[in-house]
Amino acid sequence: MNKPLLIEIGVEELPAIPFLKELPNIKAKWEKILSQNNLSSNFELYYTPRRIVLWHKEFAQKQKDQIQDIYGPPMDIAYKDGKATNAASGFAKKCGVSLDEVKSAKKGNKEVLYFQKKIEGQETKELLEELLKQFLKSLNFGKSMRWGSLKDEFIRPIRSISVMLDDEIVDTKLFGVNSSNKSYPHRFISYEPFEHNGSDDYFQKLEKNGVILDPNKREETILNQFKELEAKHNFNIEIDKDLLDEVVAITENPHTLVGEFDENFLELPEEVIILSMREHQRYFPVFKNNTLTNKFIVVSNALCDDFSKVIEGNEKVLRARLSDAIFFYENDLKNGLDSKGLEDISFIDNGGTLLEKIKREENIANYLNSRFKTKIDPLLIKRVFELKNADLLTDMVYEFTELQGVMGYYYALKMGEDKQIATAIKEQYLPDGEKADLPSSDLNSIVALSYKLDTLMKLFSLNMIPTGTKDPFGLRRAVIGIIRIVIDRGYSFDIESVLRELSKEYGDVDTDRVVEFFLDRIMQYFDVNPSIIRSVLDSGERDISQISKKVDALNSIISKSDFKSYSSTFKRVANIIKDMDDNKKQIDKELLKEDAEIELYNSYIDKTSKEYSGYEQKLESLFSLKPQIDNFFDKVMVNVDDSKLKENRKSLIQSIYLSFKDIADIKSIAI
Repeated sequence: MNKPLLIEIGVEELPAIPFLKELPNIKAKWEKILSQNNLSSNFELYYTPRRIVLWHKEFAQKQKDQIQDIYGPPMDIAYKDGKATNAASGFAKKCGVSLDEVKSAKKGNKEVLYFQKKIEGQETKELLEELLKQFLKSLNFGKSMRWGSLKDEFIRPIRSISVMLDDEIVDTKLFGVNSSNKSYPHRFISYEPFEHNGSDDYFQKLEKNGVILDPNKREETILNQFKELEAKHNFNIEIDKDLLDEVVAITENPHTLVGEFDENFLELPEEVIILSMREHQRYFPVFKNNTLTNKFIVVSNALCDDFSKVIEGNEKVLRARLSDAIFFYENDLKNGLDSKGLEDISFIDNGGTLLEKIKREENIANYLNSRFKTKIDPLLIKRVFELKNADLLTDMVYEFTELQGVMGYYYALKMGEDKQIATAIKEQYLPDGEKADLPSSDLNSIVALSYKLDTLMKLFSLNMIPTGTKDPFGLRRAVIGIIRIVIDRGYSFDIESVLRELSKEYGDVDTDRVVEFFLDRIMQYFDVNPSIIRSVLDSGERDISQISKKVDALNSIISKSDFKSYSSTFKRVANIIKDMDDNKKQIDKELLKEDAEIELYNSYIDKTSKEYSGYEQKLESLFSLKPQIDNFFDKVMVNVDDSKLKENRKSLIQSIYLSFKDIADIKSIAI
């Protein structure tokens, strides 16, 4: 018979960001531990700032009994001259039985010793303490802490544990804390714990004591309150999903409130105000008619009838932050943008100064401008690189490092610089995330590409190369950014030729390794069958834009429901000529004797002599040769004694294969 199981780990306030990073893994880790112990069960995971809760509506009171098949040594080793050897005795001892109880069984082609052992399931109550120890130790929040005299570590001190199977307290001791039937209410209600009699009573009393346990309900509460405030005040609240998740994680009973700051602070760039509110105070900005207003939304965890003091306190804190920001802003405007000082800042250990990096980037930008034929005025490029990192020396960026580039944009405009230059400074790091915006012009794209390419080449030259999951400098992200920009702008970016040209400025950099790193990212970038990407790369294509077009075209055709019927035909084409090189052989029309080979030849010439609007149309035309190819294989013997006929027929098949290979190597496609 199953019973409900409630587990609550009561902690001091969880830090939201490290907790949220591990959150996607928490449920899977508990599931894995249960599975390994034959106790798999559906459950819900809940959390608040002060508790992690696992709730099983039904949980087995005992493990299922298991039957274990144990195989031993082969019979000819277990017995010699009819007598048991040490191998046989050792096997019996391992099984915990006498040799008389051991049997034999077939395993593969051999007769071996065999014993079937029944393993009786243990009581759940006897297992839970050890399972929870494994679970809590498996959680990885980055930094952990110790408290008291304990050697064990956790993200925050554990203050209470409740493990209850139905209404029974399961005897458990973790981190020096004994399991009980006690939990804590919302702090505004009491600091003293309350007792409960199992899950139903627990949920009811938590709710009565001001705690909304389900994070989805807390999020729903916040969003509903947002809608009410928007309707009441006729404004729009900008909802940042990461910030919303964080606010949900730090509240047990959220209440959304409207605060205000002095309108004079609106002189600051929007990004400065929003960053001050979001990153440091967890406030949501408010817009009206797409314009930032002097209002903000704070989500409070307080329980009270009058929130005026809460609002007043948050307004006071924000006022101080914005006062600092406006001081930095006005001071920076007085000083203007100046790159003097970048020569004293290191890019990275042994990687030269930031000024030297900027010079390398400028050289790359001029090279790309010429290669892509973008016809950008070299004077524009020169001015961008004179100013692009000057904002790193400003007070504002020193205080708010996230605003590098953004502040350079505003300061450049205030200095009367061309808007193209200012925008290039602003977008120099784009894209800075998987779904981030891309640069909006050729100038901005080349500046962004130059930054990423120099970083990549320089770090590879210093052997600072990502390994496993470690990528401290974000080089994988940088290459994905390069790929996205190139595809978006349609640039002709041949990976090998571009990187080999750039490598001349980077000493002993292993260019082959950089190219391979790029190709690995290409394999990860497209959301298609990996063999499609591999087939395009195996064709020798290295131009990123062309790779993208070919992958899209091939995927479009292969995704059609009837493609599998084509697969065997074109695999056979590839197999017939697998020993031939890729040097196209001449087809002697006079040696085409059979109707089937003449028909195939004429169809092939017809298909390949046409102009196509894109790769998909050309592939469709080539794949339409299937009936003629099938007929050829049915009616024509390729490996005939006449060597001239044999080679001519293979040359015909090779020509078809190589026509495909202009786009993709069909033998690499796995469907």
